[in-house]
Amino acid sequence: MTKKNLTTVTEFILVGFTGQPKLAVLLFMMFLSFYLVTLLGNVGLVILIQVNVQLHTPMYFFLSHLALLDTCYTSVIIPQLLATLAIGNSTISYSQCSAQFFFFTVCAGTECFLLVVMAYDRYVAISNPLLYTMAMNPRICCNLVAGAYACGLSGAILRTTCTFTLSFCNDNQINFFFCDLPPLLKLACSDTTNIEIIIIFFGNLVILVNALIILFSYLLIIKAILKMKSSGSRTKTLSTCVSHLTAVALFFGTLIFMYLRSGSHKSLEEEKIVSVFYTVVIPMLNPLIYSLRNNDVKSAFRKVTGKFQVSQRCKSI
Repeated sequence: MTKKNLTTVTEFILVGFTGQPKLAVLLFMMFLSFYLVTLLGNVGLVILIQVNVQLHTPMYFFLSHLALLDTCYTSVIIPQLLATLAIGNSTISYSQCSAQFFFFTVCAGTECFLLVVMAYDRYVAISNPLLYTMAMNPRICCNLVAGAYACGLSGAILRTTCTFTLSFCNDNQINFFFCDLPPLLKLACSDTTNIEIIIIFFGNLVILVNALIILFSYLLIIKAILKMKSSGSRTKTLSTCVSHLTAVALFFGTLIFMYLRSGSHKSLEEEKIVSVFYTVVIPMLNPLIYSLRNNDVKSAFRKVTGKFQVSQRCKSI
């Protein structure tokens, strides 16, 4: 191997969507709008849950952490994407790339486990409503959330360590809008076979196991609902699961489409679009999914806005 081939990469260039320069301004405005809506929706939901005693229940405790994760991992991705669109080619240092990869993996992995916790919460609430308060007390809820974060963190450490122990030589252009696993593996100049086996096996296992646990939880939930005598009770109980089911379908559906397909069926442009969906669109939609059909959230929002209007009137007098 020549000396040139051993030149170590110290920075990367995120190409992103620079293949369509005419659309750069439009894409910049679109992603900026998405980001602002995401911040407003998720941060607003966290604040609403914190200030309203009516929402101090296990379900909304978990939902506040979901909103926090959506805010964090969107903030890891979108500012860099906006910089890429504004500048054309965005240079990112090796350490910044590894940090972005790590924090994105922590947030996405933790969300994966948190959705399982939320499915378990729905199962306990529906199958054992009389024991729900005892079974999901604050200590247990905190332990479940801490477990989700611990699993997400351990997975991120494994993936980041494996990925960034690879050698990157000469070619430093990442044809993507953030430092994700597939484009980084394509740039590596060392043998990636063993690393890919470890990362892909672990990642696929996490996605499949969590998806199967959620599926099993909902089979038990459906079984419990079918035992209810009143059709009104069945409908009302099932409606409490619709938001979570929608979020699960969107999140796991895009992850499976992105990471569990064989390499021969993958297109880079297709991967970019799918990645935009689960890194930008889904975090923006989640507050709407959990709020629009949720009477508790809508009632809490009306109370907060009502108090704000009253205080404003008092100040003006």
